[in-house]
Amino acid sequence: MLQTRPIWWGGLSHRIYTVIVFIILASLDNAARAVFPPLYAVISADLQVPESWLGFISAVTIIVVAATSLLWGFWGDRNSRKALLLYGTLIWSLAMLMISMATSYTQLLIFQLITAIGIGCIASIGFSVVNDLIPPRRRGLLLSFWGLSQAGGGGFGALTGSMLGASNWRLPFAVVSMAGFGFAFLYFLSYEPRRGQSEPELAHIFEAGERYGRRIRLSDIRQILAIRSNRWLILQGLMSTIAYGSLVWMPRLFISRLEALGYSLETATVSGNLLAVLFQLGLYGAVFGGLWGDWWQQRNPSARAWICTISALVGMPILTSFFFIPLPEFYLPADASTVTLVQHTLMSPFTNPWVGAAFLISMLSFATLALDNPNRSALLSDLNQPEHRSTIAGFSTLLLGVGLGLGSGLAGVAQTVLTSWFLPPWNYALGLALFQLFFLPAGYFYYLATRSTPGDLANARAILKRRGEQNLEERMADESTLVTTGT
Repeated sequence: MLQTRPIWWGGLSHRIYTVIVFIILASLDNAARAVFPPLYAVISADLQVPESWLGFISAVTIIVVAATSLLWGFWGDRNSRKALLLYGTLIWSLAMLMISMATSYTQLLIFQLITAIGIGCIASIGFSVVNDLIPPRRRGLLLSFWGLSQAGGGGFGALTGSMLGASNWRLPFAVVSMAGFGFAFLYFLSYEPRRGQSEPELAHIFEAGERYGRRIRLSDIRQILAIRSNRWLILQGLMSTIAYGSLVWMPRLFISRLEALGYSLETATVSGNLLAVLFQLGLYGAVFGGLWGDWWQQRNPSARAWICTISALVGMPILTSFFFIPLPEFYLPADASTVTLVQHTLMSPFTNPWVGAAFLISMLSFATLALDNPNRSALLSDLNQPEHRSTIAGFSTLLLGVGLGLGSGLAGVAQTVLTSWFLPPWNYALGLALFQLFFLPAGYFYYLATRSTPGDLANARAILKRRGEQNLEERMADESTLVTTGT
């Protein structure tokens, strides 16, 4: 029997629903990753293993996400993206549930790595789907929300870990797992856009009811890597994410500062993690970055690359200074409930001038650094053909993951070594500051992209236009053949 879809399928409201579900799924993926680091101290005490061992799990998890995202991406450029995204979501949701039942370090390691395999799916395939939902002139704005969902998911995961896990570290994993299963169900009703349907050069193909039938081949990988701007953006991602990877230790910096003031580990875990999330609210500056990039890119083909260059080179020194701001006279009531601790922590930027100063500087630094996220993502989309976007996202995520893994793992080692000269929390502050120097080569690679992107972007649009014209010519030839045969 021929299956028919409801009349609303693929309409504006259905696409909006799909975007919302995708953004939430991307958020939950990052929440699944972010639950773990805030609980280092608690898990370390429960399983009786050093915190550095848990940092090793985080580092390896990031690398596994990166490696599998490339495989997921290549499969996504050849097959149904919706089915693969569903499989990935179910894998990480089930693995998170198993983590909540782990009783040993080995079990924790195995289930965390399985979680990473599932998470790698959204990182690459999700990027491709989202780009097919909106035309190039508005991609910066949508991709800012896509990036913010990941940052917001990280914040949600960190808060879930610190709020629910201070006394029972297993509970946050179970909560995020259940959320993943719930949204996997909602995902069944989402719309899978046709590959390339948002490209103006291919509009006539879809208006005629046809499909853009090209799919990636293994030989295309050389073509993808031959684009100079792709190489600069991938190398930039490696450098900047070494700096970003070290930030996994930022909650530990504030936990240590509160412990130095005499607060217990449980109290410091709740308040310190909340401070770390609060200080990263500047990441929502990505929305402005997306709007700015969409506007300027239509006037200057190098615009997005210039915004990214400014972001890296200006944001780095501001963020570095933030780590050294002390938090004296930070008051938390004794024997307070979690709700009371949250209230006092959230009010601290208004009641403690040192916290207020740190909050303002952190807002400025993270808002500046966030300018690059939507513009870098939009560039990767515009530089590559529709059938290559999951794969280029996979390549990018692979290098991003290596950078995050190196940053997370090496920062932990550096902070341990620094304790020989600097007592906590200053060892954490100095270690974090040193790793921000990686933004300097990142800014240089972005500068190189300002020179290569105009030509590479023009070439990418020319290829799409030529393909669209070829498709039209083939259709007209087929129609002519049918008419001739009929007469």
